[in-house]
Amino acid sequence: MKSTKQTKTAKIRKTVIPGKGMTLGITVTMLSLLILIPLASILAYSFKLTWSEFWAIIFRQNVMRAFATSIICAFIAAVINCVFGLILAWILVRYEFPGKRIMDAMIELPFALPTAVAGITLSKMYSTQGILGSFFDRFGISISYTRIGLTIALVFIGIPFVVRALQPVIEKLPASFEEASTMLGASGGYTFRRVILPELTPALLVGFGLALARGI
Repeated sequence: MKSTKQTKTAKIRKTVIPGKGMTLGITVTMLSLLILIPLASILAYSFKLTWSEFWAIIFRQNVMRAFATSIICAFIAAVINCVFGLILAWILVRYEFPGKRIMDAMIELPFALPTAVAGITLSKMYSTQGILGSFFDRFGISISYTRIGLTIALVFIGIPFVVRALQPVIEKLPASFEEASTMLGASGGYTFRRVILPELTPALLVGFGLALARGI
């Protein structure tokens, strides 16, 4: 009887979502058209180059500058995201205030907003004629189309990764740890460094890695 029931259950599970073959075919087709075929074409073109031509392209001055700009700006942005992402995640988890849900939903905005739209908006805002750019232009600081502007854009698109990586960990972190440390005479800074930060470090590193990868 049990084996008969298990067989019926297995059949039901297989037919809960019909059209598996068709949906799988559509998925593979879209994946091939959007990702696999373009990547294959890039690899096919690169294989036509000799090793000397390949390294000559890689070590061109403009290519090396592009690598340096991308990696340095992404690294700086990821570090900034770790600092402010930790603060944001802590506030959203540990405090109650008006507009908390709206702020929490706004964290997802960089995920929903196309990067091209974000880049155009930020470049306009920080240009010499923009709202914020005109203020910095008075002091001779140019932001748009510079490494500063690029870092700001990468902070914008990367901070949700840090916040979302830290929030579940902070939610599970008992407040009794902080209370016990305070009762034993530890200062706020010591409690953060020796009690809170070690618990958050793995999630913080995950958020840093995701923000860095996203920036690059």
